[in-house]
Amino acid sequence: MKLLRFGPAGAEKPGLLDDGGTIRDLSSVIDDFAGATLADTKLAELRAIDPETLPAVAPDVRLGACVGQVGKFICIGLNYADHAAEAGMDLPQEPVVFFKATSAICGANDDIEIPRGSIKTDWEVELGVVIGKTAKYVDRDRALDHVAGYCVVNDLSERDFQLHRSGQWVKGKSCDTFGPIGPWLVTRDEVANPQDLEMYLEVNGKRYQNGSTRTMHFDVATVISHLSQFMSLQPGDVISTGTPPGVGMGQKPECYLKAGDRVELGVEGLGVQVQKMVAG
Repeated sequence: MKLLRFGPAGAEKPGLLDDGGTIRDLSSVIDDFAGATLADTKLAELRAIDPETLPAVAPDVRLGACVGQVGKFICIGLNYADHAAEAGMDLPQEPVVFFKATSAICGANDDIEIPRGSIKTDWEVELGVVIGKTAKYVDRDRALDHVAGYCVVNDLSERDFQLHRSGQWVKGKSCDTFGPIGPWLVTRDEVANPQDLEMYLEVNGKRYQNGSTRTMHFDVATVISHLSQFMSLQPGDVISTGTPPGVGMGQKPECYLKAGDRVELGVEGLGVQVQKMVAG
């Protein structure tokens, strides 16, 4: 299933995308895609519903983040061998973990605000993983059982804030609108292998990132298992798993986003995001 949240910011309703590409309203069935509604049993109930019995929604409706009430927004850095090489950094011995503030989360096609004082706002197409069942001290071979589904994430970053303003990366990762999630959550039964997905990102029609989850250093199962040794992962938590090469910081010369730019990005089978950059 392709699950989504539609409507004005802060008042989104749950819906799904049917096989014909029509958005269907699920608000008479569930309140939101959050917490317990992401469990396998609940998703099975939704899967049993005939989409044609649900009200159709206007195709031009705003899509919010595909998950509501996110408790943790966890990111993995330097997780693609080719991106680490681009950045001139060694591959880590363990996953590099940092957090984005949940206030950064926005809809897949919402405008992105370039923060005040920014000189290096950058892009990163990533595979997002949404937890559906609590994971604590999980073995790698059972880790994917705890996944509700997958989505596209743009892990926007202000590199000057991130690298030169002291402290952790969170400063450059958590600006408002720096976490578009969606357009929809694709349940894990529809993603045969999360380690074999093509992904891309374009700025103003020029392709900068053209990669694949095949080059991940730590695969999704390893990431989930590793994180669960240090913290419990709760239903609705989002993990952004790293980016392939082609970010603005890696260009020669470096290239960053400015107001008026148009960004398009996608992951195979998980949909496409389109964003306009605006001054914050």
